[in-house]
Amino acid sequence: MAHQTQIKIPATYMRGGTSKGVFFRLQDLPAAAQVPGKARDALLLRVIGSPDPYGKQIDGMGGATSSTSKTVILSKSARAEHDVDYLFGQVAIDKAFVDWSGNCGNLSAAVGAFAISGGLVDADRVPRDGVAVVRIWQANIAKTIIAHIPMSNGEVQETGDFELDGVTFPAAEVQLEFMDPAADEEGAGGSMFPTGNLVDELEVPGVGTFKATMINAGIPTIFVNAEDIGYTGTELQDAINGDAKALARFETIRAHGALRMGLIKHIDEAAQRQHTPKVAFVAPPAGYTSSSGKQVAAGDIDLLVRALSMGKLHHAMMGTAAVAIGTAAAVPGTLVNLAAGGGARSAVRFGHPSGTLRVGAEAARADGEWSVTKAIMSRSARVLMEGWVRVPGDAF
Repeated sequence: MAHQTQIKIPATYMRGGTSKGVFFRLQDLPAAAQVPGKARDALLLRVIGSPDPYGKQIDGMGGATSSTSKTVILSKSARAEHDVDYLFGQVAIDKAFVDWSGNCGNLSAAVGAFAISGGLVDADRVPRDGVAVVRIWQANIAKTIIAHIPMSNGEVQETGDFELDGVTFPAAEVQLEFMDPAADEEGAGGSMFPTGNLVDELEVPGVGTFKATMINAGIPTIFVNAEDIGYTGTELQDAINGDAKALARFETIRAHGALRMGLIKHIDEAAQRQHTPKVAFVAPPAGYTSSSGKQVAAGDIDLLVRALSMGKLHHAMMGTAAVAIGTAAAVPGTLVNLAAGGGARSAVRFGHPSGTLRVGAEAARADGEWSVTKAIMSRSARVLMEGWVRVPGDAF
């Protein structure tokens, strides 16, 4: 009986922030997968182990959550003032679908380290000791990210004492600057607030009408008040992810928000755009017990935020959504800003299911339009395994 042999592809499995993914250099992919299209998508689906009707991704590198079903392709950048091009693919778990519509802020923390170790950054730009500044072109959303990568004895420093809620062990701190993070999504007019309003009345048939702040920053995000949808903002994953009706309701809100933001032209298109927009709910500060058992006091945070990713409540916070939170918090009058107490602010610390996170952003208004020059936050990253992934030769 004839059978297909497996092929080996150089790859690195990395944690970035509170996510994990399989990293590739573009030049190491099979020729058919070095260009966008069906072959590339099929290859990445097989690497991750999707589509899996069992929802476990047992026959691949995925971890059966949105945070661990991710792929990254990097290449040396030909763009001026940039070192590396970064392309992110969010792989669906139970569907044969790779979503290229947005960035992963968490894995952005690992891009600089992989680029340096993979020889994608010119050697004269990498100090033997100190901090390497890696200029990243985020190809999904056409934005610049500046990563500050600690170096020690000529190698990327991965260990350290920086603690990140949602990650068990401390590591070296990686500072990220998301430059001009307002997303220029096609159909959204390039505006940070695509509807022209800081707060809208979002009508969702069969669900209700809610106040919503819809913003394009970091990643397109729809913010609603927790109280308006029957929550407190202190919920952990089990409170929502085990409730099929609640998840369906959030997906309906997300779809109608996407339509209102101009990201889709028909409500049915939302199913083919699972990665964006995100939907999140906010509330004023309150004490709660995080998923690790850590007590978070109301006085330790400015507001509460819970966000959904790929149809499930996220265990911590997506990095790109954190950029959206920081940006919206910096604009007086948004639901995020009001939940944090209102007024002008350049940074917020918010509570999420795994603990807290601080993010800063500088916003300004000119000619009636809001803009933000950059959002700043710290994450960490670490190589978990490197070598080759194997896939059947007929997988793509």
